[in-house]
Amino acid sequence: MSTDTKFEKHIDITDIDQTAVDVLSHSTKLSKQAIKQAMTKGAVWLTRGKHTQRLRRASRPLKQLDTLHFYYNAEVLAATPVEATLITDEGDYSLWYKPCGLLSQGSKWGDHCTITRWAEQHLKPERPAFIVHRLDRAATGLILVAHSKKTTRALTALFQQRTIHKQYHAIVHGRFPQQLTLETAIDDRAAVSHIQLLKYSTQRDCSLVNVEIETGRKHQIRRHLSQAGFPILGDRLYGDEETPTTDLQLTAVSLRFNCPNTGEQRDYELDSHLRPQL
Repeated sequence: MSTDTKFEKHIDITDIDQTAVDVLSHSTKLSKQAIKQAMTKGAVWLTRGKHTQRLRRASRPLKQLDTLHFYYNAEVLAATPVEATLITDEGDYSLWYKPCGLLSQGSKWGDHCTITRWAEQHLKPERPAFIVHRLDRAATGLILVAHSKKTTRALTALFQQRTIHKQYHAIVHGRFPQQLTLETAIDDRAAVSHIQLLKYSTQRDCSLVNVEIETGRKHQIRRHLSQAGFPILGDRLYGDEETPTTDLQLTAVSLRFNCPNTGEQRDYELDSHLRPQL
């Protein structure tokens, strides 16, 4: 048994007619209620044959040769998800405003603080949710969520083919030039960002810029702007502030693409009050 605040359990099932709650309550010092909550938050996984997936239903019976996985992290499970805002529900996919702190993707330790889990729990009628693209945890803005595997594949293909047009707004330190294209490789892979000045504040010595990217490397916008000498305000990873006094000022403000189901062009714009304000 374990009293740690973070541990893993991997248990081969040898008896029939057991539930994950029963098995885990015998192998840990956690209460059945705590185990059920951890299951709901995505910390329990089941391997059956060649497939491994999260197990949320406490009453689901286990079978011989199943393997139960429990990834317990008290800190992760104690986190409270930040509230996302539904922009539009198109049935097979939905568009949301992701606030700072909400994750695009979960981990083996849980997924209750992700945009997909939020969508699953708050859309009516309820339906599964699948991630299509990502925004940094600290970034805000428009994010697509798919609700079928077919639509997930179709939307993912649009991103891979670069036929989804995305725009971001950011506030950066300093006076940005009127227009700049940054092409510094990221992690040895080509990366291209096009940045245009929208407004400069002499009082704050900060610039509001519009960003369009041809590639989607990890932290591409943040890294490119920092390398160019214009770090984004509130950037705790690549900024020049030891203790930022604001959240990351980077927001996905628009998406344009042809709907994979109807072929019609879709244009989505984020309301001005949710955009970075200089």
